[in-house]
Amino acid sequence: MAGLINLNGTLYGTTVFGGMECHRGRPFGCGTVFSITTSGVENLVYTFDPWRQGGYPYSGLTDVNGTFYGTTRSGGKTCNGNPHGCGTVYSVTTSGSEKVLHSFQGGSDGANPEAPLLDANGTFYGTTAFGGLKRADGGTVYSISASGAHTVLYRFKGSPNGDGANPGGGLIDVNGTLYGTTVNGGNASACSSGCGTVYSITTSGTEKVLHRFAGGDGAGPTGDLINVNGTLYGTTVGGGRRYGNGTVYSITTSGQEKVLYRFERRGSNAATPEAGLINVKGTLYGTTLEGGGSSACGEYGCGTVYSITLRRVETVLYRFAGGSDGSHPGATLVNVNGTLYGTTALGGGSSSKCSEGCGTVFALTP
Repeated sequence: MAGLINLNGTLYGTTVFGGMECHRGRPFGCGTVFSITTSGVENLVYTFDPWRQGGYPYSGLTDVNGTFYGTTRSGGKTCNGNPHGCGTVYSVTTSGSEKVLHSFQGGSDGANPEAPLLDANGTFYGTTAFGGLKRADGGTVYSISASGAHTVLYRFKGSPNGDGANPGGGLIDVNGTLYGTTVNGGNASACSSGCGTVYSITTSGTEKVLHRFAGGDGAGPTGDLINVNGTLYGTTVGGGRRYGNGTVYSITTSGQEKVLYRFERRGSNAATPEAGLINVKGTLYGTTLEGGGSSACGEYGCGTVYSITLRRVETVLYRFAGGSDGSHPGATLVNVNGTLYGTTALGGGSSSKCSEGCGTVFALTP
């Protein structure tokens, strides 16, 4: 699920579904780009054309001088015999003019980008969850220009105890070196496909594994990393305590990892942080897909917004109830003048197309 970005006081984001019907049997749409004011006025910026212009934008947007850039998990040109495409990189203006910059072919150039793009000195860097090396299907790291010149920088080998596999999060730039995570790969002793990794990669394609998760310290890092005074912070959706409800961790650029907090889904506690963190004056804020204690979403809860200090003090700020306030927030928050804005995947009231609700945009003051 994609987070929001702030452009001159207006928030912009993407929805995975909605818009035009994708194809027969898939009436929920290929996804949209939308804007919403901080007072709640929503506007549809762009509806993805069934497949030709991309479909299912899992990632959020990157703003460069008022033009947005992003990725879609599917759509584009036919790839590997798949008529629905392996995903695209696209640009879209605030007035809704969209352009496909690259269609992934599903082979060596990668397939199914799920992460947002990083703009580093005028070049975009991103990841694909799959594709790359044929047998591994472990994903890639790539660069692409604003005009669509695409280069694969690295193809993950994908084997357990190796360099990682299936990068789901985006990249960050720290002093010219890129850092990211893979959901799988790395150490297979606790996770059959590996518990995931943190890695670095140069803009010329030299990759290095900084940490291999082992289960107890986390598993499945899906959210983007953030840089706070030279130390990186992130979350894992699983691992940690006995039932694997996720962790918050820190890691230095040389690979020294430390668990700040292990989530435990009991009572009204938070659990399962799929999204990354944001830093607001030295306090980290995030969301969890589950936990919170509400029975409206079953035994696992409807999700939460939480904060955690760099000294490991965690506080649940809000527990979603699964009704008009939404449920299952899986996207990174954005801070606008001290107010946090985010999205939920479900809730907000049922409709003919969304029995559990189509999701919400919310604001929260810490």
